[in-house]
Amino acid sequence: MQTRAVLAEAERLVPDARVREVDVVRDEERARAAGIRVTPTVVVVREDGAEVFRAEGVPTLAQVLVAAAKAVG
Repeated sequence: MQTRAVLAEAERLVPDARVREVDVVRDEERARAAGIRVTPTVVVVREDGAEVFRAEGVPTLAQVLVAAAKAVG
């Protein structure tokens, strides 16, 4: 499963989840500030902005769901 498909499924299963995609070419400064060095990189943060999960490469659906639970828990 590719990253967008994994995130779309996670968003479907966790309706409160918000998925935001950052184009590292168009928004290089933001990507650099977030420490994104490779694509794809998935970062899950809590509402307060604290990072609870980071995956460089395609994460599994299970990884994203566990991270989402940590983000809201």
